[in-house]
Amino acid sequence: MFKLVGKETFTVGAANTKATINIDAVSGFAYEYTLEIDGKSLKKYLENRSKTTNTWVLHLDGTDFRVVLEKDTMDVWCNGKKVETAGEFVEDGTETHFSIGKHNCYIKAISSGKRREGILHMLIVDDGEIPEVLE
Repeated sequence: MFKLVGKETFTVGAANTKATINIDAVSGFAYEYTLEIDGKSLKKYLENRSKTTNTWVLHLDGTDFRVVLEKDTMDVWCNGKKVETAGEFVEDGTETHFSIGKHNCYIKAISSGKRREGILHMLIVDDGEIPEVLE
């Protein structure tokens, strides 16, 4: 026999984030599955993560890329790997430069002018703005 209910804990991603799948019997042979990440429900984790990161998804040279900016450290990740960056102060904010293959990219940070919104971040690839993914 094997256990049909309970929890299974594992790690996810380069940061080895702790995740847990909870399996509960609802009735008869029906089961409910829930996912927790860092001890929070998936929904709550994604809400908190969207406050501390910006995410962009783009397609270059036949490949999909996911670019993530960690706002607190200004680290830039591309497909789960931290990329080398160079910061630069410009007239209306800052630019964090990096490359994806042979493409020149930068994340521009400017003030929104509104206290509640804070700083706005835009990803520019080959002089074109990439829209942010809201998860």
